[in-house]
Amino acid sequence: MTKRKTPRAQPPEEALGEIRIGERETTAAGMQAIVQTLRFGLGEMGAGRTLKTLTTLNQKTGVDCPSCAWPDPDGHRSFAEFCENGAKAVAEEATLARVTPEFFAAHTVSDLAEQSDRWLGKQGRLTHPLRLRAGSERYEPVSWREAFQLIGDELNRLTSPDEAVFYTSGRTSNEAAFLYQLFVRQFGTNNLPDCSNMCHESSGLGLTETIGIGKGTVTLEDFSHADSIFVIGQNPGTNHPRMLSALQAAARRGCKIVSINPLIETGLMRFGHPQEVTGVLGKGTPIASLFLPVRINGDVALLKGIQKEMLEQDQQAGGTLLDHAFIRARTAGFAEYAADLAQTSWEEITEQSGVTRDQIQEAAQVALGSERMICCWAMGLTQHRNGVANVQEVVNFCLLRGQIGRQGAGVCPVRGHSNVQGDRTMGIWEQMSDSFLDALGREFGFAPPRHHGFDTVAALAAMHEGRAKVFVGMGGNFLSATPDTEFTAEAMRRCRLTVHVSTKLHRGHLVTGEEALILPCLGRTEHDVSAGGEQFVTVEDSMGVVHASKGVLEPASPQLLSEPAIVAGIAKATLGDRSAVDWDALTADYDSIRDSISRVVPGFEEYNRRVRVPGGFYLPNGPREGRFTTASGKAHFTVHAIPRHDLLPGQLLLMTIRSHDQFNTTIYGNDDRYRGVHGGRRVIFVNADDLREANIESGQAVDVTSHYQGETRTVYGFKAVPYEIPRRCTAAYFPETNPLVPLGNIAEGSRQPASKSIIVTIAPGRESGDTAGTALSSVS
Repeated sequence: MTKRKTPRAQPPEEALGEIRIGERETTAAGMQAIVQTLRFGLGEMGAGRTLKTLTTLNQKTGVDCPSCAWPDPDGHRSFAEFCENGAKAVAEEATLARVTPEFFAAHTVSDLAEQSDRWLGKQGRLTHPLRLRAGSERYEPVSWREAFQLIGDELNRLTSPDEAVFYTSGRTSNEAAFLYQLFVRQFGTNNLPDCSNMCHESSGLGLTETIGIGKGTVTLEDFSHADSIFVIGQNPGTNHPRMLSALQAAARRGCKIVSINPLIETGLMRFGHPQEVTGVLGKGTPIASLFLPVRINGDVALLKGIQKEMLEQDQQAGGTLLDHAFIRARTAGFAEYAADLAQTSWEEITEQSGVTRDQIQEAAQVALGSERMICCWAMGLTQHRNGVANVQEVVNFCLLRGQIGRQGAGVCPVRGHSNVQGDRTMGIWEQMSDSFLDALGREFGFAPPRHHGFDTVAALAAMHEGRAKVFVGMGGNFLSATPDTEFTAEAMRRCRLTVHVSTKLHRGHLVTGEEALILPCLGRTEHDVSAGGEQFVTVEDSMGVVHASKGVLEPASPQLLSEPAIVAGIAKATLGDRSAVDWDALTADYDSIRDSISRVVPGFEEYNRRVRVPGGFYLPNGPREGRFTTASGKAHFTVHAIPRHDLLPGQLLLMTIRSHDQFNTTIYGNDDRYRGVHGGRRVIFVNADDLREANIESGQAVDVTSHYQGETRTVYGFKAVPYEIPRRCTAAYFPETNPLVPLGNIAEGSRQPASKSIIVTIAPGRESGDTAGTALSSVS
């Protein structure tokens, strides 16, 4: 058998001279958001498709945005209920460009791997199922029947179902996710890693342990009643831009907005609403009134400092400032927590947080003056070894004044992908509860496996060690989303078969097992017509609202299948007579899938009726409704030590971040105007004093090396950019810096990769690479 070349797993280096660093923008959105929306929309879709898709986006009877999971208003919705980055996501999916079999006949996988991630995505929509045979350099078209049979044959060759891994991306609909986990569990495994493992796993565990549910407790309406909103470890201007409308309205009525983040992000400085004259022509609305530039992973120290100040002031005021009645009746563990705060020194708090005592006192005054307080966060809190502790410290902060379970108050983990929360609700998890598995077994007449499966990190280790031999990815770009890129790539190469259900070409299609399949699926913007007629799907947003989404465009190719149809095809080819499920009936009419969901998943009773109500329905949420659903019936204060990062001379703490022209691993463009970066992505933001100390000049080429338990990993050819970031802290874009993230550097308890706590050093490097396999990771 011919051995194919080994395609690179990482994007090629850039010519650093083409990267321009200018002034950062100080107002988010505004006229530039309109310009960029039109540029991407017209350039990818044309005028007619742009109008058709964007005017139905996030409307009650339209298409749910395939980008972030920010909720839609319950009541009136504007004509343009979308943001710039949502428009970019739709343009990527609804593009007129096509990747046909002729494209693959003209390009080898090794040649394609030499292109940038942006170039790969810009080639257009995949049109046909494709097979990469063992030893071959080129994908070739394959029939759906042959593709399904190949998957079934390979799965049935395994000595155990646990030798297969079934990954899920957050874009997958509720209906597809439910069918997917049903097939996987009928096959006999719980190996269901998903993108939650890498983004909000720490939130789910931290909240479940303390308040009894792994979801947020607020609604969008609560933002209209809050006196203060703390935005912690989150960049809404880029990652959740529609959130800025809610923050703007809050700021205008006097709500105090506090930003806690190592970087002062443009979206929290000012917001120019694109639907307002003053937002387009003026400077916009100031958003945050207080910025706390915390050191990377200094959040536990800072939050404990704010609470220590609150506790001290409460004692001085005779116990009138905290909600002691709520604490006594509704919580447990306060005495131990208060004792821990009392013995924690201010010196340790200020040193480890990097925030002054005066700034901490100002934040405490905001919290003490708020009858209704919301705390929002994203991966700036969760992607650390102590990610669970970070989340639980936010819960402590809210409990001090009873800020959970009443209007205008609560906790709000903001999810980064449109149905990532819904997928988990549907059973995409390696350790679903016995009650869920019991209900699933009753509904479909089988005994689901009970042993826990692989999460993302465990799946990678199993593939690398040969304990898992088949990988199936339902959406997403697993290779580029995961940590330790070279390790991940080798894990993929050691599989017998890798399968991706996809809409667009990405690097994960090029780094494969012995054989590989690309199965092209319908996008959310497209009509989904089955044997039972035209269908719609449903999703769940960050605030537990389940609603419908129905496509409006003709499919990019008549060869495309829906995700439920693809799952059913794989299931039939794999399980055959071993399954009594009528897969064809389920995919002919998605109402039948939802009927089964209503009998399996709590909160989905009368699913088909309720989801047809425009805007959908809220799922039950005990803490939101005033009931903590822990075993004790109370919320729990938890005690956590302040994390320490004892950096050696010259070492910095790196966090990976997105650019503004990016959604997860999808690269829309090479600009990040909010940070003043144009024409490239290989930049590293460093405090100017740290650059001087390292004898590195602004704009100089550097190589970046991570250090973990005696191992080093290096990426090459980055441009050093002096930036307003705390000393000994640095930031750079992913996936370019994912090779620096060690697979073993994970959060305690949640096992989430700690992609925002990476110890690195920087050293002078070359301007651009000229060796094969640039950006190599070396482990020593």
